Amino acid sequence: MSLGTKDLRGSVAVVGVGLAGCGEAPGWSETEIMAAAARNALADAGISAQEVDGLVVASVNIFLSGLSIGEHLGIKPKFTDSTCVGGSSFVGHLIPAAMALNYGLCDVVLVTYGSNQRTGVGRGDAAKYKAILDPLPFEHPYKPFNPPSSYALAAARHMHQYGTTREQLAEVAVAARQWAQLNPEAFSRDPLSVQDVLKSKMVSDPLTVRDCCLVTDGGGAYVLVRADRARQYKKKAAYMLGVGSAHWHRQIAAMPDLTVTAATESGQRAYEMAGLKPADVDVLELYDAFTINTLLFLEDLGFCKKGEGGAFLSGGRIAPGGSLPVNTNGGGLSCVHPGMYGMFLIVEAVRQLRGEAGARQVKDARVALTHGNGGVLSSQITALFGSEETL
Repeated sequence: MSLGTKDLRGSVAVVGVGLAGCGEAPGWSETEIMAAAARNALADAGISAQEVDGLVVASVNIFLSGLSIGEHLGIKPKFTDSTCVGGSSFVGHLIPAAMALNYGLCDVVLVTYGSNQRTGVGRGDAAKYKAILDPLPFEHPYKPFNPPSSYALAAARHMHQYGTTREQLAEVAVAARQWAQLNPEAFSRDPLSVQDVLKSKMVSDPLTVRDCCLVTDGGGAYVLVRADRARQYKKKAAYMLGVGSAHWHRQIAAMPDLTVTAATESGQRAYEMAGLKPADVDVLELYDAFTINTLLFLEDLGFCKKGEGGAFLSGGRIAPGGSLPVNTNGGGLSCVHPGMYGMFLIVEAVRQLRGEAGARQVKDARVALTHGNGGVLSSQITALFGSEETL
């Protein structure tokens, strides 16, 4: 049997999602948070851990993470993957998981992530994490404060090249906070204005602390099955309509153009597989580690022209009540960000398609786009999900 990209459209579905330990989880290990999220996702689907025969995990800190989590949960998988390409990993995991399901290597895939980055990371751990990020030959001598310095470089270039303003970037953070205020699970829910963002502590010029993502604990998980089995579970399924991946660089000094990301390729691949275009998308979940991310991805994924992102998102367009709902849970800027955020994109997208998002629910949401970012605008992975009527 040979599978083409069109064969993957609608072939697998998410039937369970779960969160755990989001915000602060003092005393919890990463393994415990990851396992709790997994149990919640399995319970959401009505599946026992013993039914899981595919396990996908990514972690910066847990050595042999797939083996460790499998043992902790009592899972004996036929298929395991622990690929890590940064925060986009959990969107990217859809690709090998879908192939494994379609080729009959397994029947139920559990994808899970957890981190205690806020309460469990000491100075030694922080230094170790910084050592992972910084030993890059063309950047290390200049002592960057990464990752903020790399994203600040991209923001400064976009401002210089296209006239993007600090106020426009600040609107991304304000919109995220307004969504968070509708989400009882969000970590930061206090009022936030453009002036609050501009006046907050500078982290790496031109980005202030409110242009940067949260540092929280938290875990998430989703359960993936073949589409022909999706109706047998207790919740509505969200079907994978398209997925695409691309990366062009590792360190920011090697980025071909600081204003253009590989999302231009990953997005196009996902649209082509799904047979959809930006105008068909009802809700967007974009990896917003920094305010510049949201702006760049709106451009690169085709929602506005290159250089017009600042003007496009101004005036509350991506906030509650705006014409384009973006990061409806509050995003990494205001909801949760425990180191790698991509998992939470999928959880929120599924909840929106099921109509389970409460006060932040997007009316008649049928198609959701999730976009993951890994490294420093490096790994870009786009996935489109749809309700059953989109098949």
